[in-house]
Amino acid sequence: MNTYLSYQLIVRDMPKSIERVEKQPMVDRETKYYLENISKVKTIDEFVKDDRLFRYAMKAHGLEDMTYAKAFMVKAMKEGLSDPDSFANKLQDKRYAEFVTTYNFAKYGELATVYNKAQHEVPGNYIMQAEIAGLDPDSEYVRQETAYYRANIGKITSIEALMSNERLLTYSMAAYGLDSASEDMDYIEELLAGGVRDANSPANREEDKRYTAFVAAFDFEALGEGATTSTRAQQPSIDKYLRQTLEENAGEQNEGVRLALYFERKASTLTNFYQILADPALAEVVRTALSLPAQFSASDIDQQVKFFESKLDIEDFTDPKRLEKFLTRFTTMWEIENQTTTPQSLITTLFQPVEYGVSTDLLLSIQSMKR
Repeated sequence: MNTYLSYQLIVRDMPKSIERVEKQPMVDRETKYYLENISKVKTIDEFVKDDRLFRYAMKAHGLEDMTYAKAFMVKAMKEGLSDPDSFANKLQDKRYAEFVTTYNFAKYGELATVYNKAQHEVPGNYIMQAEIAGLDPDSEYVRQETAYYRANIGKITSIEALMSNERLLTYSMAAYGLDSASEDMDYIEELLAGGVRDANSPANREEDKRYTAFVAAFDFEALGEGATTSTRAQQPSIDKYLRQTLEENAGEQNEGVRLALYFERKASTLTNFYQILADPALAEVVRTALSLPAQFSASDIDQQVKFFESKLDIEDFTDPKRLEKFLTRFTTMWEIENQTTTPQSLITTLFQPVEYGVSTDLLLSIQSMKR
């Protein structure tokens, strides 16, 4: 099966592809161990000393090859990210900053592996806001409302559920200096629905950043049902580990498929071609798609960027249909350079990228029958 079809068989039903990886005995065993133990970790030293946990976390962030470099990672975690000149922030490879963001002991201390904004940031903010409004944080009212919030917020799994619980909503908004009695609730719901992932979302366009902070704490748009319980170090890390494993497995059969999957995963985060050139795997995908010789990578980086900009629109990578078209070209050009099928089939794929020969739908059905 050629690169294009192998890639399509995976991405056409990504949840099923991930599920197959999740059921692999070794993956299942390591994931259970991680989930059972990561929340017990309170310090950086505890984290790196548990080689099994640490190895899982490193692989989840694409850093498996650096698992041996514990002193390097300890330095990155100890310095954190709040200082622009911290160790992780100064590294060109942003995977390290992403790792420190997930395991942010420098910022959250003992809570690093269990921290959730709705669970931990909101009560602290509420108490500070109470003091600003002249209330004693130890007053009966503050203690009662905080106790109610802590006991119930984890049960909230949707925007609708939060909006319909007046007591929780009042507390949540007050934590960010917002008065539920005077706010337009339709607008608040609109802000929550838009989330904060999109730079142009209503919350991000707000000049009053109290709204942005409120929405970020209850990020149902990005986290869904887990918004009030999700912790970066737990399920999101597991999801990353499963995706990394999927890509590695694909690469064992066909390196071109691994590269296509990796580019597809990273595409939505790309804002300029310098980011692509800073990542060898992403750069290889673009060079292959554009049929560029290997020596092109030795040319001046600014000239490479100018050339890419003349041939591609970086915004196309955030559009699913245009991204699919680009990756169809990449997988086809990869196959031409690393041939496993006939040239005629490849030309057909390049100019008629959706179906050729045996359709991907039929192949998926056959694969399903085999399972």
